[in-house]
Amino acid sequence: MNTELVRQKITDLNVCIIIPTYNNERTLKRVIDSVLEYTNNIIIVNDGSTDSTSTILKEYEGIEQIHFQKNRGKGIALREGFKHAIKLHYHFALTIDSDGQHFASDIPAFIKTLEEHNANDILIIGARNMDQEGVPGKSSFGNKFSNFWFNFETGIKLQDTQSGFRLYPLRVIKNMTFFTTKFEFEIEVIVKSAWRDIPVINIPIQVLYDESERVSHFRPFKDFTRISILNTWLVILALLYYKPRHFFRNFKKKGFKRFFKEDVLGSNDSPRKKAMSIALGTFIGFSPLWGFHTFLAITLAVFLKLNKTISFAFSNVSFPPFIPFIVIASLKLGELIFNEPVTYSISEALDNFEGLKNLKLYIVGSFALAIIGAVLFGGISYLILEYLQNKKQAAVNG
Repeated sequence: MNTELVRQKITDLNVCIIIPTYNNERTLKRVIDSVLEYTNNIIIVNDGSTDSTSTILKEYEGIEQIHFQKNRGKGIALREGFKHAIKLHYHFALTIDSDGQHFASDIPAFIKTLEEHNANDILIIGARNMDQEGVPGKSSFGNKFSNFWFNFETGIKLQDTQSGFRLYPLRVIKNMTFFTTKFEFEIEVIVKSAWRDIPVINIPIQVLYDESERVSHFRPFKDFTRISILNTWLVILALLYYKPRHFFRNFKKKGFKRFFKEDVLGSNDSPRKKAMSIALGTFIGFSPLWGFHTFLAITLAVFLKLNKTISFAFSNVSFPPFIPFIVIASLKLGELIFNEPVTYSISEALDNFEGLKNLKLYIVGSFALAIIGAVLFGGISYLILEYLQNKKQAAVNG
């Protein structure tokens, strides 16, 4: 794809290039000039630079510029750049760092990928080769750390979640609310985009880490702390709201028969692993830990390396219509275990502290029911799944 064709496609697709910069005087001019080869649709955000950045930018008075009096952080710089791009009616913003690590020659790859997706809303992240020589250890570790949590929060596996060379769908971004201001913003925005069912994908890009020119403003301790706090919050939201919502949407879309066929029978996991996932979900669902079922089912499934979808599905055995029956069964089991009757009279329970006894009977009975349910559901499931797998294998070999 020649330069003039790329230039025209950038115009047709309504794409702009946002360049956030902070004290990158040694590389800024080279980055801007390389981008100008492909487009003049550029927005530069000077994040309170104290070097010669302002002087350099005077050479580019024809380019849209935003200047902060003080450094406010990359997250704010990008957010202000997005707002300005939206005011100028752009549909997509391609961000490129000004420290010289990215190559403008990769811009055509982003435009080609956008075209392949019919210019629909998509978030494209340039994937760096983190194994190449010269990549700082902290960058490689930080990327793996970020990739893991992004996968946990969204279910999407990416090679690179920290690259600043990205194409954002502004029509989606403008309707989002953000809370972060520094480097962690680039994590918040891709997680929230994924939660809105926006495709988030990687494409390969080149990268250069020239320590003689590059100025990094990433502060390992402070920024890793901020990122960890953000991920903690995103994990809580994912477990309590977004993963359950995603499950129920898929379940409703597929229906029970298709869900069972595709997500249970169709899973590549062994019958043993599936059965243990069912047992875990059933145990959590029958347990008295109301309000934490989803969190526990998914968290324990991850920790025990079980099937998260199956565990979560079966944790919903305590679906509202069945709750009264589960509570009654728990109380009856509690009566049997302690050989004590349940007090059903509210006045007696209040006057004679029988309520505490009822609570004891319920909690112990509930865990007993959870164990029984897990053994029965898990055991029966294992026998059925093992039989079906053997039958399928026999048909293939037959």
